[in-house]
Amino acid sequence: MRHRIHFRRLNRTAEHRWALRRNLAQSLFEHGSITTTLPKAKTLQPFAEKLLTIAVRANKARSDGKPVEELAARRSLHQLLGDRVIIPAPHRSDYEGMSDAAREKSLRAPTGKRYRTGEAKGRLAFTADSVTHRLIERIAPKYVERPGGYTRIVRTASRRIGDGTELAVLQLVGNEQPPGSLTKPEKGARRRKADARYALAVKVSKKKSDPARSPAAAGAAE
Repeated sequence: MRHRIHFRRLNRTAEHRWALRRNLAQSLFEHGSITTTLPKAKTLQPFAEKLLTIAVRANKARSDGKPVEELAARRSLHQLLGDRVIIPAPHRSDYEGMSDAAREKSLRAPTGKRYRTGEAKGRLAFTADSVTHRLIERIAPKYVERPGGYTRIVRTASRRIGDGTELAVLQLVGNEQPPGSLTKPEKGARRRKADARYALAVKVSKKKSDPARSPAAAGAAE
């Protein structure tokens, strides 16, 4: 029984747990879903819900013209989540081949201010995006009218190789991919034999139950 145990320690120190939870939350908001162990997913879910609630609050404050409340919410997000740099997926290969000076140009303006929108500026082909900007500007507007329950945990049948830990998918609600055209799997040899035996049994039972096909009925007809 888990009496008086308010959180999972995950066999880590407090600093390591905070860093792990923060990095998992950043990956969740960057990709929309992550695959991790079930205990980590259960530990991360309330933290991600809290961050999304703060982001929705910041988005609503900006829409209502309340800059003080928006600034307070943004500062809370920076304190809890940090601000990871996100390189747009089409340009990640180009970013990996850049020099350090070219990377710095795509991350910061000449004034030293960080790029946060992910839009191209000047002669640059692309600029970096930030987790907090993506969370407030792109993710939070989807949940303005939703009173909580922004994430879900889906258990998977696979287990981690090595220790056999149960895996799960933590995803944002609304980012599910519908299945494409589903094809019925082919029947195996055992299934085909079983279906044939069942069809034969049904055919025999129908012959026995049909009075018109019985031997007595055939003799009477002659």
